[in-house]
Amino acid sequence: MNYKRIFTLIPSPFLASTVLLLVACCSNGESDATPPGVPDTALAEATPAAGAEPAALSATKKKKSTPHLEKSDLDIKRISTTVAYSLPVFHLNQLHLDSHISTNAFNLFIDSLDPSRSYFLQSDIDEFSKDALNLHKRLRKGDIDFARQAYEVLMDRIEDRMQFAEKQLEKGFRLETDEEFLWDRKDAPWPQNRDEWDNLWRKRLKHEYIARLVSQQVYAAEETNTTETASGDAIDSAAETVTSNAVAETAAEYDADAEDAKLSPEEYILERYTQFQLTMESFDEEMLLQRYLSSFSLVYDPHSDYMSPSSVEDFDINMKLSLVGIGAMLRPDEGTARIVRIIPGGPADQDGRLEPGDKIIAVGQGDEEPVSILHWPLYKAVRLIRGEKDTTVVLTVIPASDRSGTRTKKIDIVRDEVKLEEQAAKSEIQEVPLDNGDPRRLGVITLPDFYADFSASQNDKDARRASTDVRRLTRELAREGVEGIILDLRNNGGGSLVEAIEITGQFISSGPVVQVKERKGVQVLPDADPTVEYDGPMIVLVNRLSASASEILAAALQDYKRAIIVGDRQTHGKGTVQTLMPLGEKKGSLKLTTAGFYRINGGSTQLKGVTPDIYLPSYLDVMDVGEDSLEHALPWDEIRPAMFRARSGFESYLPALTAMSKERLDANEEFQVYLTRRDRLKERYETKTVSLSLSERLTEAEAEKELDDIQSGAFLDDDEEDEDEAQDDLILNETLHILSDYIDLLKMPQGALLAPSLSEN
Repeated sequence: MNYKRIFTLIPSPFLASTVLLLVACCSNGESDATPPGVPDTALAEATPAAGAEPAALSATKKKKSTPHLEKSDLDIKRISTTVAYSLPVFHLNQLHLDSHISTNAFNLFIDSLDPSRSYFLQSDIDEFSKDALNLHKRLRKGDIDFARQAYEVLMDRIEDRMQFAEKQLEKGFRLETDEEFLWDRKDAPWPQNRDEWDNLWRKRLKHEYIARLVSQQVYAAEETNTTETASGDAIDSAAETVTSNAVAETAAEYDADAEDAKLSPEEYILERYTQFQLTMESFDEEMLLQRYLSSFSLVYDPHSDYMSPSSVEDFDINMKLSLVGIGAMLRPDEGTARIVRIIPGGPADQDGRLEPGDKIIAVGQGDEEPVSILHWPLYKAVRLIRGEKDTTVVLTVIPASDRSGTRTKKIDIVRDEVKLEEQAAKSEIQEVPLDNGDPRRLGVITLPDFYADFSASQNDKDARRASTDVRRLTRELAREGVEGIILDLRNNGGGSLVEAIEITGQFISSGPVVQVKERKGVQVLPDADPTVEYDGPMIVLVNRLSASASEILAAALQDYKRAIIVGDRQTHGKGTVQTLMPLGEKKGSLKLTTAGFYRINGGSTQLKGVTPDIYLPSYLDVMDVGEDSLEHALPWDEIRPAMFRARSGFESYLPALTAMSKERLDANEEFQVYLTRRDRLKERYETKTVSLSLSERLTEAEAEKELDDIQSGAFLDDDEEDEDEAQDDLILNETLHILSDYIDLLKMPQGALLAPSLSEN
């Protein structure tokens, strides 16, 4: 095999394509014959010698490796000391920086370097652990030598595994042996010795090899990539075809996919490992410092971070209404950039292919070769994604539905600003047939975001605000004579707290809306305007992506018993406020949680979110998209309730409404198919292994494609132009029927409501 060619394909670390993110588990050797049609290189696998000490480990004992880490001109000692003394003082919880924080920071940092537990050995972890209880003391002194040492050991291990991969790929694999690959190694033990280490990597490489063959045989025909990967260190994109929304490429232009297609599976895999190694070698002290200090802040809660000087300027990207990029909020996740939220009205929202939970692993500029962003600081990834208006960025992502990371896809998006008119609230009138055949007119207001023109003054009547638009739409629907209104907050990730309070106030007379707890005490934020825009039957529709300001509004209307809440098992559960705290010139900033949101009944919206009055099963219920899926999330708690007066609400109607909804859904064949697909998606999320038999993987690949479609259907597409969209929205459809039932019950005497339940059974 000509490996010289592979290395010449990589001009620099910053021209790298995506890298393979892989994991494996231990098992015995193989003996099966190679099936027809498989290349000759797939014939043999190495059976490692038992008990031998890892060569890289013994080498590091004999001599100190050449340092890989680039030096920085930052005053790292002063920055580290400042962070160590600031965290316990300014964070909402005010936890003392002690051995508990130190141990958890140790675990987070090591996992950030090797999330698949494939590079470090147990002996490495044992050696590192000697410092675990004292890292906080060293940090107060400005000492981050532990981080440097762990990084250098990692680089030695990567070099060792590169050599092993080259030898194993030359020997090949037996592709029909009955064994499995454990892709989720989050809680797996570290390899104990070279026997386990080599066997782990034999299976890992075999997994990649099979995935490459599956990609070529199954997905190439559909011009869609589903490449091998896994859950930790690297990921890749196979020979996919990009469906471009830009100008078509000419034959003379560079085609990265065509170049990939020319590579044999062995060349393809080794190239990606080479790219991963180059990416890790490009680390400098500032990048390592951000990762290490963030390991301490993330123990306090998952939304607190240290931001190095280079990343501070990018923080405001998520707070602006106009983004020259793709219009998405990102967070680091196992070496990738995970999509947390799609900004309504932005390019990604308009395109419709990128979903919350997708993980970006590589970024390309137009026709150029993609650059791997694995293990990059988020600020560096964001800088690649952003660019000039009307230029094309090509993202390589792992779909949110594929927790194992076995497949990737490319999505090309034309950079543009977030268009406020696309982000704005919209309304429509839906008709629900009554028993007598007459239509009942119901209004639906869809609010994608709690937006506001922050550049305008509060008294500017012409400024675009969510509260102004909702008020106008509510009045228009009332003039049209609708009998009830649904406020659709699905996928609404929040926004302006002031707008959330203003909109809540349009449906209640006056009173407290939300409580904010800070270190100095609790503040109650009220709606002081007694004007009520709409006083009729109302439902607030939510899902797991309804967060922050959406949860405040839904919780307040639920506490006042003003509206019935319908939706997923719970909302997102983000009930905290973050503040950016500058640490001084060239020191960076701390993004710390400094306040928490509480309902007027005293309960927090943190972690538990808002539980609906009527639950409708959803795809999102089985996906890791909520606050409770984040490590070290702050717990739920409660404070003293605010003074408020609830209505003599709708609670007596809920049992009947729930029963009627269940009966209707049980008889709905389309919804039963929906539930079956949801169960399949849940099974995929709970499965932590894949087969290492080529024939089985080819069979599974067909089913995987259907599950991809299911996952895509889990998210709403606000700009969908299909005339039958409302009919296809099963959740909204059922919510309309629930609202219609509610209106009927309101017209009935209370005794008539109770009578059926007394005579049944």
